[in-house]
Amino acid sequence: MRYLPLTPNDRQAMLAAVGAQAIDDLFVDVPESGRLSGAIAGLPMHASELAVERHMTRLAAKNLSAGAAPFFLGCGAYRHHVPASVDHIIQRGEFLTAYTPYQPEIAQGTLQVMFEFQTQVARLLGTDVANASMYDGSTACWEAIGMARRITKRGKAILSGGLHPHYVSVARTMAKYTGDTLVTSLPVLGAVPDTANLIGQIDDETSCVVVQYPDILGRIADLSDLAAACQAKKALLVAVVTEPVALGAIKSPGEMGADIVVGEGQSIGVGLQFGGPYVGLFGCKEKYVRQMPGRLTGETVDAEGKRGFVLTLSTREQHIRREKATSNICTSSVLCALAWSIHMTLLGEKGLRQLAALNHAGASAAAERLRQVPGVELVTPTFFNEFTLKLPKEARPIVRELADRGILAGVSLGRLYPGEASLANGLVVAMTETTTAEDVETLASALQEVLA
Repeated sequence: MRYLPLTPNDRQAMLAAVGAQAIDDLFVDVPESGRLSGAIAGLPMHASELAVERHMTRLAAKNLSAGAAPFFLGCGAYRHHVPASVDHIIQRGEFLTAYTPYQPEIAQGTLQVMFEFQTQVARLLGTDVANASMYDGSTACWEAIGMARRITKRGKAILSGGLHPHYVSVARTMAKYTGDTLVTSLPVLGAVPDTANLIGQIDDETSCVVVQYPDILGRIADLSDLAAACQAKKALLVAVVTEPVALGAIKSPGEMGADIVVGEGQSIGVGLQFGGPYVGLFGCKEKYVRQMPGRLTGETVDAEGKRGFVLTLSTREQHIRREKATSNICTSSVLCALAWSIHMTLLGEKGLRQLAALNHAGASAAAERLRQVPGVELVTPTFFNEFTLKLPKEARPIVRELADRGILAGVSLGRLYPGEASLANGLVVAMTETTTAEDVETLASALQEVLA
């Protein structure tokens, strides 16, 4: 910035107020290896626009894009077809914003969209209420753990081995500053999720149990017994959904008794986008709504009795309660939430169920074909559109070799759990409506050659 409103004395006064000696003290949590002490080596200080464009184009050409190859990646981010009408609508000037409107009198359209989004999310997750979105699934997961602490006044959360390790990592980062104890474990390459083990760990100090549905290996568990076990100990059940299309085919977590249901909404309306921005989903039972983080849009009437929309229960929020707020998350991913809501509206309930059926049928056919490759074992006999294979050798180099052949074969568990020998041979394969039978045959043939 050329305009710096603060003088050196102003900055010193601010540092003194927070107990810091220098600006660098504010970045002590960033490892030295991740900090820059000067200009980036090899990067010119300036270049012409044309030169930069050519250079970036050359770099982009090295990428293997999702639509240019047989694509079987999943594990929390999925390639689905997004109708062109979604992008057309969100580009309209009255919608093109990432921010929550504070002035309802000039933002009724955006507020109505948020209200409709909440209704769709609540119905999909099987919860009484939902908020107007979160940043993404991982931060929504942590917010659910924090919410459980506020409700139960307890500080121990039990995280299933089937929870995505990136979500676990985010929770660990945040728990360092809240004092929460996280009980974690690794997934076991087997057909049965760790539900019985989770039930056995619940005690009087447990604030919540966090499970993924379907889990990181693609397994689908009946959560009813786990919900009952949590209720018996006055703990909460938090369910995490990373593939919301699955809820067009399987029972919602809310129907099975989950107290809080969160998720990643990327699958619907939002492209892969190099890992973000995405949109977090968050729903819960109505009795917990005052402890819910994030924005809530409510329906009301104006002075003339006309239907209108406003932000509601705002006394929970940071802009009013500051450090006493339920959460520091205030900005919802409104533009991505709008894309989600538009796509969901275009699908409707019937369309979502048909989309889910296409995904499951394709995955079932792919699993049957891939298990015929010599040495390959199907670990997850029941799944939605994602399943785990056990290869006869370490999966990570196999995935690399297939990528060199122009096939994005899936996510190796060795990448998600580096150094864990028991998971090194695991390969998670995802199928969506964008993957063809020809793609499956290409993968199966290449995998057989590489494993030979």
